[in-house]
Amino acid sequence: MDTEVMFSSKTNEWETPQWLFDKLDKQYNFVLDPCATNENHKCKCWYGEWENGLIQNWTKYGTVFMNPPYGREIGKWIKKAYEESLKGATVVCLLPARTDTKWFHDYIYGKAKIEFIKGRLKFGRSENSAPFPSMIVILGEV
Repeated sequence: MDTEVMFSSKTNEWETPQWLFDKLDKQYNFVLDPCATNENHKCKCWYGEWENGLIQNWTKYGTVFMNPPYGREIGKWIKKAYEESLKGATVVCLLPARTDTKWFHDYIYGKAKIEFIKGRLKFGRSENSAPFPSMIVILGEV
């Protein structure tokens, strides 16, 4: 098993499995993917790194799908999702299930609907499952 990338900091981008996005999109009809790349965006409207989705207005899009970079900046993305939900956006997030983190307690616990994913996801075109559990977090009106 090639775990070199999975257990390193070589990447903090974990491409959403298409089947999972399709399932969620069928329910929520996403309009915006605020932290994507040209290779992994899931919505017609999306922000790349050069546009910095952290400083953009998400509420004008209504429903947002967010699978943020999982590195040290993840807390900023979750804070932004929470703030945009307070302004009226519905933000559905695919996140690592890290219930011990400050961002989980500050912006998710008691403030969002949480659905834990059974098992471990295979992100992108990876042959192996992720080394962490995942959850779907829904912020805002549903």
